[in-house]
Amino acid sequence: MSESMQGLKRTHHCTALSSANVGEEVIVTGWVQRRRNLGQLLFITLRDITGLLQLSFSENTEKEIFEKAEKLRSEYVIAARGVVVSRGEDANKSMKTGDIEIDVKELRILSEAETTPFEIVENSDVREELRLKYRYLDLRRPDMQNNLILRSKVAQSVRRFLETEGFLEIETPILIKSSPEGARDYIVPSRVHPGSFYGLPQSPQIFKQLLMVSGYDRYFQIAKCFRDEDLRADRQPEFTQIDMEMSFVDVEDVIGINERLIQKVFKEAMDMDITLPITRLTYQEAMNRYGSDKPDIRFGLELKELSDLVEGCGFAVFENALKEGGAVRAINAKGMGDIGRKQIDSLVAYGKDFGAKGVAWHQIKADGEEKSSFAKFLGEETLTQIKERMGAETDDLILVVADKPSVVYAALGALRLEAARRLELISKDEFKFVWVTDFPLLEFDEEANRYVAMHHPFTMPKDEDIPLMETDPGKVRAKAYDLCLNGCELGGGSIRIYQKEVQEKMFELLGFSEEAAYSQFGYLLNAFKYGVPPHGGLAFGLDRIIMLMCQSDSIRDVIAFPKVKDASCLMTEAPGPVEDKQLEELALSITKVEE
Repeated sequence: MSESMQGLKRTHHCTALSSANVGEEVIVTGWVQRRRNLGQLLFITLRDITGLLQLSFSENTEKEIFEKAEKLRSEYVIAARGVVVSRGEDANKSMKTGDIEIDVKELRILSEAETTPFEIVENSDVREELRLKYRYLDLRRPDMQNNLILRSKVAQSVRRFLETEGFLEIETPILIKSSPEGARDYIVPSRVHPGSFYGLPQSPQIFKQLLMVSGYDRYFQIAKCFRDEDLRADRQPEFTQIDMEMSFVDVEDVIGINERLIQKVFKEAMDMDITLPITRLTYQEAMNRYGSDKPDIRFGLELKELSDLVEGCGFAVFENALKEGGAVRAINAKGMGDIGRKQIDSLVAYGKDFGAKGVAWHQIKADGEEKSSFAKFLGEETLTQIKERMGAETDDLILVVADKPSVVYAALGALRLEAARRLELISKDEFKFVWVTDFPLLEFDEEANRYVAMHHPFTMPKDEDIPLMETDPGKVRAKAYDLCLNGCELGGGSIRIYQKEVQEKMFELLGFSEEAAYSQFGYLLNAFKYGVPPHGGLAFGLDRIIMLMCQSDSIRDVIAFPKVKDASCLMTEAPGPVEDKQLEELALSITKVEE
């Protein structure tokens, strides 16, 4: 039968005790990790949020207490009063509290526990589906608790830093007007307004800009955001942003504050020193060198341009790509010169997964022998020039993609990462930050046959590129910037449009009529009529930052109660049906769809 704690009050967490407390009477509480019964000696390993502590029971323990201790099983919740004693030569150096134990004088069983579906241990190899179904048990594991403790430390560090920089923490609404641009919204039906719906915010973007119009100068929020999109390891339908906006700033101001924020947070949370300034690449340089706008710069294997060398070379694959406005680029996977044909074919197939029609290759084995899928189509001089540009030596493998630029970047960027994985060039212990700047303002959507905003419709063009909005919109660069870490985008932002004529031109390029623009964003555009300061901001993905800090491969490991890939919760079984009465109140009916 469970007992109460009446008359007992915890004096210490488990790992708050040390040899300095020997001789003191203390009260500790927690979960039973394990029990060892050696006959006249019995030991309980107690676990709480801070770690482990050993409780001891011996022939000197009162019989009633010893018998109660014999009933303990894993995950029983207990309270114990006793005296801290030294373990002497029996010290366990693998435990933080391994040089002491509690000689128990009083024991209370606060809650019994059934046998758990899996053992509560660090770095469990239990199936993730089972862990998520019993997430409240999974969260007892020390590594999961450490992840969430780190998350809390980071959030507190962010708040402290931004407060000293003059930011105000202001909450923005969760129930907002749905905006169909971009990713799909989650929508919420209104009972009071039948047939009308709220959207859940994909970001606080418009509201934080309105706060700048309202004169609040510097805003931040650790905000919940929602996107109804297909999920991956680093995506969730609901996620958390460190969101901020500032008035009377330009790119350098925003980057400067956020560099100092990152430096402060990594120092306080991980005791890691980040050297400033952080490396910067323009968007075009990042694409040309790494095939990605979120480049992993922990290793080389950079892309090289071959278009000028192979123009007119006689090899139809290369020449046709160039005639159609494409490019020919390559990487040198140094150290892969001796891999077998089967492995080369798997790399070719991998490149095709990212849109490439094929991947040409040239192999220089360790003994100097060369094999190639394209050398026979080229003259000796051209092949020599390619090897020189690629810095090719013995034991190297050159991988070439010829296609339209977007496909070349995607395929070679992916092959670069895959080669690095196979060559074991990627260290999780290394943290390499890089800013990517000067993104294109627009990208052309071939399906819709129109321009779409690469970031959002309120992103400011670079001043010198504003005339190009009239003559060559595809070449306009934005005052936009992303901060990336180890090949992941941590966050991004931009300076916003605050001039009426530039905003109108932006909407025109995006295919919005004035009526459509006001229908969707009227409350922002109307606010802009009453004096708007130059402003800009940035949002970091908090979940992703913590995932990288924890060196985890899944964002689910750093969220207390995450969803799985189909956006469902295995523990609560959400989403689920609702009662007909609720649907009637909302003026909704369900149409069954035959599969």
